Amino acid sequence: MAGTLPELPVTYDGLREAAREVLDAKADGYVAGSAGSEATEAANLAAFRRWQLVPRMLRDVAERDLSVTLLGRTHPTPLVCGPVGVQSIVHDDAEVAVAKGAAAVEVPFTLSTVSSYPMEQVAEAAGDSPRWFQLYWPSEDGITDSLIQRAADAGYEAVVVTLDTRLLAWRPRDLATAYLPFLHAEGLSNYLTDPAFLAGLPDGGEAVRSEGWRSMGDETRQAAVLRWIATFSDPSQTWEDLRELVDRSPLPVLVKGIQHPDDARLAIDAGVSGMVVSNHGGRQVDGAIGSLDALPHVVDAVDDQVPVLFDSGVRSGADVAIALALGADAVMIGRPYVWGLALAGAEGVEHVLRCLLADLDLTMALSGVRRVPELTRDVLRPV
Repeated sequence: MAGTLPELPVTYDGLREAAREVLDAKADGYVAGSAGSEATEAANLAAFRRWQLVPRMLRDVAERDLSVTLLGRTHPTPLVCGPVGVQSIVHDDAEVAVAKGAAAVEVPFTLSTVSSYPMEQVAEAAGDSPRWFQLYWPSEDGITDSLIQRAADAGYEAVVVTLDTRLLAWRPRDLATAYLPFLHAEGLSNYLTDPAFLAGLPDGGEAVRSEGWRSMGDETRQAAVLRWIATFSDPSQTWEDLRELVDRSPLPVLVKGIQHPDDARLAIDAGVSGMVVSNHGGRQVDGAIGSLDALPHVVDAVDDQVPVLFDSGVRSGADVAIALALGADAVMIGRPYVWGLALAGAEGVEHVLRCLLADLDLTMALSGVRRVPELTRDVLRPV
């Protein structure tokens, strides 16, 4: 504020436009794009505008506390970096940079199954920082169990099972550029280092091991990609299958993609330790409900039995405050930190998180709120 201009933008729109300048069209479209007409992404953003904070005056807000408790661990802020796959398409350091940037501000991060670096390497970069592992639920139990056990061994504290991506949506931006990075084996590092996945290759994975997962020849790469396509997901899975997965998992299981209160109840019946209200940032079902519109109904259905996190459409600290006030126990962000990653690697991720946290802290203080639990529906007015 004393005349030194920031090196990176401090708003979401500024980050988005700056990232557009440095990314190629395929990578930009993959991250920015959503399903179909992209109406669901628009609904996510519009849902926040249907609520307004009502500031209260002359309350002692000299000291604020942004801490929350999730799965028995207290975190200094309510932010979590949500899972975003194949981050190497925006920055060479990819998930390693995100782990470092998030650790710098003590924000947990969630590693995608389809990450550009193996989970063990990312865990090493994270040090003692809290981390979760997101699972795209494979069609083979052997791969599923192997991935989860590796995550547990590498110090990840929970597994977040994504339920809304058992099939990939109709995404016109990717179709227009004929681009799906996984078909080039980008984002498959966890599979290409997994013994259960490799065992199912025609040669038992010998070629991948000898050539190295980073430098596979065309024939080896094609075989690996075909196996990934065959095992990525199973659209026939049911709540009973989830119950069995929860029973087998050495880690607490959260589910991501909940939008309907009845699904929230079914998830609790299956034994989950938490859930994320999310529509995948609008990337899966075109014309779906805005995630924030779904949040209070899911929160009411859960009735404090397990933590409820929120994801989809968060662009500012005020958005975080509104989601918390509608009952979220914590808030995941996605695209904002990816734009920071694209611009400046780990420092860019840290910058975005610091901006969001500063915005949230000031929003709370100026609204007369000192602690996250004080953000209740009473501080909001529907528009």
